[in-house]
Amino acid sequence: MFRRTRFRRTGWGAVFLAPALTVATLAATPVIPVTSAHAADAAYERVLNGTFDSVKTPWWSSGNTPSTVDLGRLCADVPAGTVNVWDSMIGQNDIPLEAGQPYTLRFTASATRDVSIHAVLQVPTAPVTTTLNKTAAVTTAPKAFQFTGTSMTANLHAQLSFQQGGATQPFTLCLDDVSLTGGAIPPGGGRDFGSPVRTNQYGYAVDGPKKASIVNSSTKPVSWSLLDDSGDVVKSGRTHVQGTDAASGDHVHIADFSSVHRAGTGYTLVVGDATSYPFAIAENPYTSLRKDALGYFYDVRSGIPIEAQYAGDAYARPAGHVGVAPNKGDVDVPCLPGTCDYSLDVQGGWYDAGDQGKYVVNGALAAWQLMDSYERSRAQGDTAGLRDGLLGIPENHNGVPDVLDESRWETEFLLSMQVPAGEPLAGMVHHKIHDLAWSALPTQPDKDSQPRYLHAPSTAATLNLAAAGAQCARVWARYDAAFARKCLTAAETAWQAALAHPDVYAPSSDSVGGGAYADTDVSDEFSWAATELYATTHDRAYLSRIDTEITPAGFSWRDTGALADLTVVRLPSRFPARLVSAARKRVLAVADGFVRDERSQGYPNPNLPTDGAYVWGSNSVTANNAMVIATAYDLTHRDSYSSAVLESLDYLLGRNALNQSFVTGYGTQYSHNQHNRIWAHQIDPKLPSPPPGSLAGGPDSALQDPVVQQNLVGCAPATCYIDDIYSYSTNEIAINWNSALAWVATFAADAAR
Repeated sequence: MFRRTRFRRTGWGAVFLAPALTVATLAATPVIPVTSAHAADAAYERVLNGTFDSVKTPWWSSGNTPSTVDLGRLCADVPAGTVNVWDSMIGQNDIPLEAGQPYTLRFTASATRDVSIHAVLQVPTAPVTTTLNKTAAVTTAPKAFQFTGTSMTANLHAQLSFQQGGATQPFTLCLDDVSLTGGAIPPGGGRDFGSPVRTNQYGYAVDGPKKASIVNSSTKPVSWSLLDDSGDVVKSGRTHVQGTDAASGDHVHIADFSSVHRAGTGYTLVVGDATSYPFAIAENPYTSLRKDALGYFYDVRSGIPIEAQYAGDAYARPAGHVGVAPNKGDVDVPCLPGTCDYSLDVQGGWYDAGDQGKYVVNGALAAWQLMDSYERSRAQGDTAGLRDGLLGIPENHNGVPDVLDESRWETEFLLSMQVPAGEPLAGMVHHKIHDLAWSALPTQPDKDSQPRYLHAPSTAATLNLAAAGAQCARVWARYDAAFARKCLTAAETAWQAALAHPDVYAPSSDSVGGGAYADTDVSDEFSWAATELYATTHDRAYLSRIDTEITPAGFSWRDTGALADLTVVRLPSRFPARLVSAARKRVLAVADGFVRDERSQGYPNPNLPTDGAYVWGSNSVTANNAMVIATAYDLTHRDSYSSAVLESLDYLLGRNALNQSFVTGYGTQYSHNQHNRIWAHQIDPKLPSPPPGSLAGGPDSALQDPVVQQNLVGCAPATCYIDDIYSYSTNEIAINWNSALAWVATFAADAAR
């Protein structure tokens, strides 16, 4: 996960999007208070944290103007010798403005000497529009100011800045009680989710479940009609009243048209005067989704040109981080000062998320899911999932299933992160590699000029390599024996290193330029790694360390214990019968719970948080839980499980409280402004949106970025999402989210055969 820094000249003033916080950092950082500095005002407050009672976020200051909260004020040291007024700034971004509405700015300021500053409210990107630009004469005694201006444009990303460059002598400026009020739409208001008839906007399988969720206040069933592309009625019926959906607050009905088996496009579902978005019914609508979800990984490869013949013209780009200026490159990366005194060649791998960092704990899980999809396809006889030539990648038609070729690109990077023999902590694995500071949004990988560093090894990263390396040795044995041996050697070396250093943790504070991915409980990683090593080697020494169980909490990059049970049931012949029997019971019990959770809600989501809160990357929880349900189907071949998996895809593809498909290119109203440095069409029209098959993070009810704090106040948990490139907490993309989607789409394509 990542945040961004961007600075560029825009005539009067400048754009500066300051570094913000990672998901791991936020756990240890006070939440930005979403309150008004003038709570008694009738007008709507548009500034976050204007009283500086405890934290600085989301305020930023220019790099030459360090600032900090002091006695409930934001104080900044303004340098001398700058030329332009905008060369020294304090500001806040992502302020929503409405066209034709007046806005009043109030603040208190003081300085260590009498100075003049400029208070500017503007849309800082072209075409720049300014709502107010006023001069304030600041004195050594605190003084209150008030200015008013009218916005000529509607924009969610205006910038409020205090500009004080051009000083001949340095001084300290302090601000307090900053308030910006105005607008007719209250924070969190003005949202429109379109038709109350919510369907899978992309398509249903001919022989699969076909249901829609309808927002309707009636306590009795209502009539529905399914129309074909000519407007003729194909099927009619009455809804089932599901009731109030707690996560969204909607009163929901369910329409079931599963009995329709006629393939076609342009179907719509009509309830009263409301009509759904059009959708298809197809023999196998998931084959293209599988290909696109897997194809995402080629598009995020590091260290190789992304060629138009494979990715398409819009997504072609030069190789990133290969040591060609302005890149410092990943060919000879030193350790972060104070952590080691050597350098490693860590080219390759996948860019993790919106940033261009590469993280072992995220990457290993994503690679594992691709390799597990391969093992699942082999066990279930899914020949399409094993196809060489399935994907548009340079390695297609090399005699190896493409899903393994793609996973190898990441696995070889993971191997390169291992501490060399002869060095302190030999055999351990560096936790991550990324830029020294947050790069601009957008930044193409080949244009990234930031120095990059290896971060200290961790036990979690070491065990992730042990697990993924052992799995790599198993799946590659039939295709490349030498590579398989290399993977196993690295895995066994990592295991021994982890045993020798069982409590080396990545610090939660290591979150500048990249996510921290902190994890201080690695008992689950020990169990997962032992499971993979035993499955590959049959060395009974590993059996005693297999001691985690799958639970309703599922799994994630931080919590990997459930993967032990999933591997045991995937490969039952490789484990003692007692382990297989116990794991099977647990997987089925957890899957049954996920199915119940899905059926109990108005929208078919197998994720039902016990506290009602949706987390960062909630769509990956949906996909991961669907993977567990799919595994239960493989164990039992009960149709109820496969139907639940397909309905979870319905949720991701539009049958949700937002009436939004979270998969780029799939549906009518789909996410396309995901938070990413490479694909940033929202900022730069010359750049594309993310490629088809990219999964957005989804609702996050904690409201962990300024865009959602400004625009989603009071949102029901299932609706705390916005398709905006600056909403890093709800709209990021990540490799371990797309690997989950790819796994489920592969299962769905196989189930619909």
